[in-house]
Amino acid sequence: MLLPGGNVVQHCMRALKPIKADNHVLLTDESSAPVFAAWAKEEGFTLFTGPSDDVLKRFCLAIRFFGVSRVIRSCGDNPLVSAKLAEMLLTVHEEKELDLSHFIGIPLGTGVEAVRSETLLESDRRSSDPYEHEHITTHAYRHLKDFKVEDIPCPEQYYLPQVRVTLDTEQDYRVIARIFRDLYRQKPVEIDEIIDWFKSKEIYKVSSA
Repeated sequence: MLLPGGNVVQHCMRALKPIKADNHVLLTDESSAPVFAAWAKEEGFTLFTGPSDDVLKRFCLAIRFFGVSRVIRSCGDNPLVSAKLAEMLLTVHEEKELDLSHFIGIPLGTGVEAVRSETLLESDRRSSDPYEHEHITTHAYRHLKDFKVEDIPCPEQYYLPQVRVTLDTEQDYRVIARIFRDLYRQKPVEIDEIIDWFKSKEIYKVSSA
């Protein structure tokens, strides 16, 4: 789906690229790889393919291939995901030595999950539930006695839980397109701009009434 400056997946990669990481990887399955390969190369990401029906296994294969100890996970339908929030989350995640964490209270679609690689590998070893293999951190959330998981309150200035900028519906697309029309200037739109934009719009005033 197109937005000013590129498609949704391209904008996701551009938004995540500033995160300090050893590898920036776009994970997909083999049937989708021909579509994504050129975009990944253009945005400086490595394309990695895995099973189409087992996303958790796909991540585990990538973890072993790249030899990483931690994963910052974002979905490909979040073109306004925030690298700034991701870096903040990672700092807390490391300080508390968490297995899995994410911010709560931020606009839906701007956040990521930070997860230890071993948490995903252990989830893969322990779980045969298809839902847990499609939604890769679900096993850890369901077994809080076994994993150190934390829902971290976001910094106060980014608290806007009633707002969504993830792409699931036609209405979502219309809102995201408006944001890009107003704010996109050939670089990723960051969280501070998004917060200010919503607070200045009737769409926010109506939804928060």
